[in-house]
Amino acid sequence: MDTTFIEKIRKPSQNSLVLLILKVYLLSIATFFVFRLMLLLTEINRLTFSGETAYNVIQAFIMGVRFDIVVSGYIMLFPSIIFLLEYIFNYRIRIVTKILFYWIFVLFTISFFIAAADIPFFNHFFARFNIGAFEWMDSPSFVFQMIIEEPKYIIAILPFIVLDIVFYKLLRKIFGSVQTLSEDKQPPAKPVSRVMISLVMMLMIFLGIRGRVEIKSPIRIGTAYFCQIPLLNKLGLNPVFTLLRSVLDSFDERNKSVRLIDNEIALANVREYLNINQSVANSPLSRKILYNSQLNNKPNIVLIIMECMSAAKMGRHGNKYHLTPFLDSLSEQSIYFENVYTAGEHTFIGIFSTLYSFPALYRKHTMKHIQKFDGLATSLKKLGYTTTYFTTHDGQFDNVEGFLRANDFDNVVTQSDYPAKEVHTILGVPDDYMFRYSISYINELHKSRKPFLVTFMTASDHGPYYVPEYFKPHNKDDVKKQVVEYADWSLKQFITSASKTEWFDNTIFVFIADHGGAIDVHYPISLNYHHSPLIYYSPKLIKPALHSNIGSQLDVYPTIMGLIGQSYINSTLGIDLINESRPYAIMNGDDKLAAIDNEFLFILMKNNEKLLYKYRNFDLNNCINDYPEKAKDMESYLKSNMQVYQYIIDLKKRTSADSEN
Repeated sequence: MDTTFIEKIRKPSQNSLVLLILKVYLLSIATFFVFRLMLLLTEINRLTFSGETAYNVIQAFIMGVRFDIVVSGYIMLFPSIIFLLEYIFNYRIRIVTKILFYWIFVLFTISFFIAAADIPFFNHFFARFNIGAFEWMDSPSFVFQMIIEEPKYIIAILPFIVLDIVFYKLLRKIFGSVQTLSEDKQPPAKPVSRVMISLVMMLMIFLGIRGRVEIKSPIRIGTAYFCQIPLLNKLGLNPVFTLLRSVLDSFDERNKSVRLIDNEIALANVREYLNINQSVANSPLSRKILYNSQLNNKPNIVLIIMECMSAAKMGRHGNKYHLTPFLDSLSEQSIYFENVYTAGEHTFIGIFSTLYSFPALYRKHTMKHIQKFDGLATSLKKLGYTTTYFTTHDGQFDNVEGFLRANDFDNVVTQSDYPAKEVHTILGVPDDYMFRYSISYINELHKSRKPFLVTFMTASDHGPYYVPEYFKPHNKDDVKKQVVEYADWSLKQFITSASKTEWFDNTIFVFIADHGGAIDVHYPISLNYHHSPLIYYSPKLIKPALHSNIGSQLDVYPTIMGLIGQSYINSTLGIDLINESRPYAIMNGDDKLAAIDNEFLFILMKNNEKLLYKYRNFDLNNCINDYPEKAKDMESYLKSNMQVYQYIIDLKKRTSADSEN
């Protein structure tokens, strides 16, 4: 037998292969520990330290070891089986050892890259890495440029490179302990002992992969939720675990078409909520909304969807950094809704829900598929309006341009329409340039003597951050605060320029966020990520008023129709917030759903766990047992609305298929 390839193992340490497995486990767990520590340090401002908090931090890291062992166990399962077979038979095949070395190194390298990418992902979404990160993968060049143009993303990559190099060198050293076989006179362990040791090792590995000793269930994402501090509950998770879990869930047929409640029950409930007695069109939601027109001329509508503009960034909602002086001032001169919540946590949801008044359901990306929805543009076009959409960047991103053009937008102005010299990042032109460019464009629309709908989607309050040199922020050190100041200033420049035009006096300006940001997180779903300003401004047409009733992003379109006093058919889940009321606003957190009123927050986790909080007082206690009827009512409202949305999507799919056959 050629001993170049197969050698009998006689070593000073007869359990060297067993020790190799254990050392690799320890090395991988230590590396994951460093990434988890880095994540904690980037989010440390979310914690108020006390003795109890420090104890919970330790618990989070212990929980993290459990999840790291799961991930390491899957990677090490195949190598461990081979190593233990070699150990049992007291032989080693050199080429197999080399293959296993690269198996381990490559798979852990991929895992560490995910752990590095998870840090900026978590900073932005307050969620561990999941399949939602790949919603952008149909535009890989866009994602690549966004990464290289944002320093914080690059900074996350540098530790990965350093740690991966260190991992490689230490892994080589570990494998080196069995590379050179010495002629030691110590006899190997007896075969029975080697078999028993190997069985114990495999049992430990499988137990580590399962993550729990309890028979009922293996380790799950919910296992990590052990305290009332959302950050620490998420900290213990491993991003490779959450990514693979979300991928597996996406292949689960139950996730293809959601069934939260029976369709007929959901439809009956929603029709009762919306006071629909008889449908007037093909949709079961269709109802005729009648107004006696109060405005002689059909007003123009300028709708500005503001990137990441959480209400928590405004001074009137308690922010102390003077970030939004213009929006704060404007809200005092307008109809202002102070308790409005966005449908989801992504820009494509913000665009869709604002314009078409339907919610978001888990990770469904409605605009990726061309389906016909009757929304704001549809109703206004029937009234003779022209419809235009402005974005700062590529219109193909998120399939926005194609979807909007198929859904009653006449014009979509994108990065390709702006001078190339004005494009500074992958997100295209800065906000204030888009607004400046739009003035002459809107002037031309006005010359047609037709009323117009112009919708803007801003982008500057999103990485990669770019603050033009000509803008001088008050906050000197924090670029995130600077871009909020710049975004607010850009809005002011636009309104100032618009006020000098012929069309200003007959225009209603509407401001809402696509979503907010995870500024302060007290619950499993971040309220600041959903709480949005909603402003209707027109000094000649609208009297200032403050509304505290609960509202949703879905209500923007019907409320506009009420303000212009034009009758129409509403086939959506939205309502006119001035003339109607809703008991709750509904929200989507990718893997959880929520309903909220002015006192309670109800959260439905993907595993059907139900949580109820009295959020106005930042009460962290789940009070669902104290208010069972309230929780039941909120759950029914949430499930019914979401199920009806699923029903509408399925109905459109069937209608589209029938029309093609």
